[in-house]
Amino acid sequence: MATYEYLCSRCGPFDVKLAIGTAPKAHGCPECAGEARRVFSSPGLSRTSNAAAALRAREEQSREAPAVVSELPPGTGVRPRTHPSLPRLPRP
Repeated sequence: MATYEYLCSRCGPFDVKLAIGTAPKAHGCPECAGEARRVFSSPGLSRTSNAAAALRAREEQSREAPAVVSELPPGTGVRPRTHPSLPRLPRP
């Protein structure tokens, strides 16, 4: 989906989300139902730092194929904490 900008002569600018490449030259205004013409504006692009781009890529990758951890990595020196009442629970 892409966001297309239209300008109504009575109500002003408004945005419409449509499939890419399907935006007509004119669209009905959501407020007055009049015809609004399509306005071409600059795309919403921004530059990010390499570190932020790497974090975003890593986050997106973990969304699709998360890393499964079954034990602590070697050499961390951290022992998992257990609740003090766990040893008193009945065991089968």
